[in-house]
Amino acid sequence: MEPMNDVAIVGAGPAGTSCAIALAQRGIRTTLIEKDAFPRYHIGESMTGECGNVVRALGLEADMQRLRYPVKRGVRVFAPDGDHSFWVPVMGRDPDGGLLDATTWQVRRSEFDALLLDVARARASEHVHGEATGVLGDGDTVSGVRVRADGGRETEIPARVVVDASGPACFLSRCGVTGPRQRGKYDNQVAIFSQVRGSVREPGEHSGNTLIFYRETNHWAWFIPLDDEVVSVGVVVPSDHFRTYRLPKEDFLRKAMRELNPNLSARLEDATLVEDVRTASSYSFEISDYTGPAHLCVGDAHRFIDPVFSFGLHFAMVEGQLAAAAIERHLAGEAADPRRPFLDYQNTTTRGMDKIQDLIDCFWQRPVQFALVVHQKHREEAIDLFAGRLYDEKPSGALMAIQQILAKSRGELAGRS
Repeated sequence: MEPMNDVAIVGAGPAGTSCAIALAQRGIRTTLIEKDAFPRYHIGESMTGECGNVVRALGLEADMQRLRYPVKRGVRVFAPDGDHSFWVPVMGRDPDGGLLDATTWQVRRSEFDALLLDVARARASEHVHGEATGVLGDGDTVSGVRVRADGGRETEIPARVVVDASGPACFLSRCGVTGPRQRGKYDNQVAIFSQVRGSVREPGEHSGNTLIFYRETNHWAWFIPLDDEVVSVGVVVPSDHFRTYRLPKEDFLRKAMRELNPNLSARLEDATLVEDVRTASSYSFEISDYTGPAHLCVGDAHRFIDPVFSFGLHFAMVEGQLAAAAIERHLAGEAADPRRPFLDYQNTTTRGMDKIQDLIDCFWQRPVQFALVVHQKHREEAIDLFAGRLYDEKPSGALMAIQQILAKSRGELAGRS
């Protein structure tokens, strides 16, 4: 049995390392448990404005500049005709509450994730390379993690708090500690993606922006610059649609790049693939009751909605910071309810994800009304949603308008059934 740790974190992706770095800033040491070797390939390369602020709060802005990651100033969403679009800028809020120009980044995840792990290890984290196979403790009170290290050696890592940052592996759910993994609204989707060189970006200072190309409900593509030459390109469609064509994944991606949206095809006319074509499917899920007396889940370890507006890194890194603050209060004996010390964290993070669920549902179900809300009627508050300012208990005017649209849509569906 190893000596007691303050915190054991399962998973050294951005959720786990962001939590570890934020804990190190509070003087709390952690043990990071990760089975994969870094660097590793990963998608989810785009940051919201608030995610960029987490990077700055962790002291990594100089690293972002050194690595010359593309500066993201906003997101442009193109309609099916390729001509019409709406624009959502990255903007912050000044101390008086007014909007101000801001920027964030796009990142190559293999480099970025490795950077976060290096920083976490340098500041106050032990890194254990191995697979988390089970938990220590009785009932719902977790007291550590059981790990199979390199060579098959079993190790027990006792800890006062266990953080599940294992992403879709959902470690604590598989161990029966949290609720079961439930299918989400967008679980029957497949993403086919790669990287290209020779594409046409937005001009000038907007060359690092995210572009989204809409075809029809649940048919869309992303375009995310990764450096001065390479762009991440992916297509998302219903799984049944992908299977209907019976094409190899590379052939399907090339076909979609030509046909999904005329603006996308024009940008990729002279582009060449520089990476293998990959797929990811059935990614939407949710886990309920994801905190307990000595454990909590962060980011994809408890929920993933839909990648259309690039909130994967946001929820990983922002929730990592929120988790660190909650853990600090718990270890100091300052939690509001010692029996459920992370309940406030769970309520806060659920509220944030619920808002993005509503945002995405409205985009798919009522795209014209959605565009009116975010581009005209409630533009400033919609900018806040896209930036990731999600955790206030009082809903904004934009969110209430979106919820009213969804309620009307549900009523119409119920009337037809």
